[in-house]
Amino acid sequence: MSEELTVLREEIFGKMDMSRVITDGELEELIEQALLQRSRKSALSLDQREQYRREIFNSMRKLDVLQELLENEEVTEVMVNGQKHIFYEKEGTLQEWDKQFTSEERLSDVIQQMVGRNNRRVNASTPIADTRLADGSRVNIVLAPVAVDGSCISIRKFPKEALTMKRLVGLGALTEELAEYLGFLVRSGYNIFISGGTGSGKTTFLNALSGYIPEEERLITIEDAAELQIIGIPNLVRLETRNKGSEGTEEISIRDLIRAALRMRPDRIIVGECRGAETLDMLQAMNTGHDGSLSTGHANSGRDMLNRLETMVLLGMELPVGAIRGQIAAGIDILIHLGRLRDRSRKVLEVAELDGVSEGEIHLRQLCSFEETESKEKIRGKWCIRENLKHREKLRAAGLEQEFGQLEQRMRKEGKG
Repeated sequence: MSEELTVLREEIFGKMDMSRVITDGELEELIEQALLQRSRKSALSLDQREQYRREIFNSMRKLDVLQELLENEEVTEVMVNGQKHIFYEKEGTLQEWDKQFTSEERLSDVIQQMVGRNNRRVNASTPIADTRLADGSRVNIVLAPVAVDGSCISIRKFPKEALTMKRLVGLGALTEELAEYLGFLVRSGYNIFISGGTGSGKTTFLNALSGYIPEEERLITIEDAAELQIIGIPNLVRLETRNKGSEGTEEISIRDLIRAALRMRPDRIIVGECRGAETLDMLQAMNTGHDGSLSTGHANSGRDMLNRLETMVLLGMELPVGAIRGQIAAGIDILIHLGRLRDRSRKVLEVAELDGVSEGEIHLRQLCSFEETESKEKIRGKWCIRENLKHREKLRAAGLEQEFGQLEQRMRKEGKG
């Protein structure tokens, strides 16, 4: 914000009646009056007045210089590296914003505004926090001096409307046949785990995949910060973790929520992301009759995800590696790995079936994989069926085995998913 805008903002503050709540309409009127007076001293064009009006209002009621980026639907991520450096991602490319916060104090005000909306806290004693914005965008905050060059904010934006599987097909993340293939697995109650690297679209894909869950089922979602936009499920319970509060409120972790969910008669449980000891609780839920449960995790390949799951289970309980692998193989039926390719596109790279433990290792059967056929500015390829699904008991129980088999044959014949 320029020096002139800062002066205008202070003038408006001076005219506000702090003994009562000022409505947005009243604030806009005060801003208009201030701009009118300023125009009499120095001519302002209509564009300048509109820009000043927007920036002053955003600084007083919204998220200051970040608001314009957050309202731009083409911007997918916003990164604040201290007061003076703001970056954003647009069309897969990182760019630096030409605006900055007026001071570290103003940046701190915006941070507290973000966490306060969701009863979170971030301060010197707890300098790291996760929260979300009103539109569901995910926010991570790290305060100075832990962030050496100034407090940092990372915002992962989500579209106003959840991306459906049909939309992902249109974007080239997978084909219509592969989407139908995965839909059969979800409807039949296979436990599915989605893996992928940073920015590969795990949460978006999980959300789209949930669209295949039958609407008559009871679904419980568990997340650090509620992001999922589940639609079409009337019997839906959304649970969110809570940090320990200064006023004495106890911390509620993912593990606590999974244990609570098991007493809430769910048909399925969705754990937004497994990062630690809660992995053991998630696997136990999958192994105790909650078929069709879903979750995600960060990994660079499907095999790497299995290794990470072992490590995360050990954070929750000391168990023999063989027992852990048995839990993973028994709990998870299908592993879907996503990737972000060189052209910045996001695609399903692999669908694999966990087929028990053989010679001490989890046997991973590759059902379908993406194969590049053209690599220019835009990567093109096809999804090939490698093996037929081996364990069909759940398909059979759901009465979908025959239809699924026909689809499988068609995909193999066409050489794509």
